[in-house]
Amino acid sequence: MAKDLFQSNHCAEQLKALSEPLRLRIVSELRDGPKSVSDLAERLKVELVTVSHHLQILRNAKLVKTERKGRFIVYSLHDDVFHGGGSGRSREHLDLGCCRLEIPKEPG
Repeated sequence: MAKDLFQSNHCAEQLKALSEPLRLRIVSELRDGPKSVSDLAERLKVELVTVSHHLQILRNAKLVKTERKGRFIVYSLHDDVFHGGGSGRSREHLDLGCCRLEIPKEPG
């Protein structure tokens, strides 16, 4: 049996986690820095419980990580998830290892 260098199972899980529009919006918000569930819910104008559910899916796919800050849990993108197209880190390309997705920032 040939070794799966492509890591197709892991890649498929990450792509499945990103297949929901709200999760892509959450990832886009997190590329600017860590945020709490309530921060994300407010920015995205979505119920807190809904954001929490989608963050758990992104966390299970190892796309986001958590850190406790006092009594709050703050979510951020896993290290090296976004890559810029040059020497600076413009955070426009989501690198899953098996493929790369471009998520452009909104102008402004």
